[in-house]
Amino acid sequence: MGAESSDLLTNLLRDVSRSFYLTLRILPGGIGRPIGLAYLLARATDTIADTGLIPVSERLEALDALRARILGNRGVPLDFRRIVEAQEDGASPAERLLLGRVEEAIAALQRMDAGDIGRIRSVLDVITGGQELDLRRFGSIPKGGLAALPDAAALDDYTYRVAGCVGEFWTRMCVAHLFRVGAEEEARMLRDGIRFGQGLQLVNILRDLPKDLGSGRCYLPLDELARIGMVPGDLRDPANERRLWPVYERWLVRAEGHLDAGWAYTVALPRGQVRMRLACAWPVLLGIRTLVKLRGGGVLDPARRIKVSRAEVKAVMWRSIVRLPLGRSWNGLAEWARNAG
Repeated sequence: MGAESSDLLTNLLRDVSRSFYLTLRILPGGIGRPIGLAYLLARATDTIADTGLIPVSERLEALDALRARILGNRGVPLDFRRIVEAQEDGASPAERLLLGRVEEAIAALQRMDAGDIGRIRSVLDVITGGQELDLRRFGSIPKGGLAALPDAAALDDYTYRVAGCVGEFWTRMCVAHLFRVGAEEEARMLRDGIRFGQGLQLVNILRDLPKDLGSGRCYLPLDELARIGMVPGDLRDPANERRLWPVYERWLVRAEGHLDAGWAYTVALPRGQVRMRLACAWPVLLGIRTLVKLRGGGVLDPARRIKVSRAEVKAVMWRSIVRLPLGRSWNGLAEWARNAG
């Protein structure tokens, strides 16, 4: 790759990926670049979808154009200057820069191995489809308005489209580049990989509930809220947390089950795949730690940001590295994350 695309997959990738860069940085070289590029393109589509100062119809048109460019169905270069200029105050400078350099990312994709091109195109097709669906559901909500997903099936579908498909992609990249497994084992890894991604996305949804409510989005199912006598607007009052808890806890349990599948996925990776084991362990363990904090309450308070501290991140990384060669001790890290003070 040329100097430009090399910088794209180092400095710019670091600046837009924030905490996920810890995982990207440790990936083996054979899959680090294609996964990093897929992440960059997904961030570009996400930035377009989130540009609130641009009308929904125009954002959908831009998403469709970028999707077609990624899939190789459009040859005309893209120019997102209008969307870059419409970024709100406080928007990430790195995300603005990424939109300005999206054609470099497309060129880097076109230079990749044919198999990787196909896998990247496939996962981004699903991701952009999920973003478009999300925009159609929530993008035109008037100021102060609020809409919710209708049911659990819609939430499961959403978490697959924006994250579960990434676990699937991750697995196909591993099998293509790092190790071989039988058909039955690959099928199990694909199932667990999907749940892995869905679990991480559910953690984000449950943690970011007040923020999403502030922007008119409720990802907790409307029918489940109705069964406990609530409507989405009730969730904007932190005093209603106790009433919400039966629904909220149900999704905490669902997220925990998905992360357990993610840990099973991690433990099942070949022991020689040290980098991949760590790259998978960190988000799972940090996700479990976040669920522990969410169980402590305050989940409707917009003034309270529930997150894992830097000290806890370092503890997770240190323990996982130290215990990696220790077999049973490594396997018990998920339980440690659940019970750590």
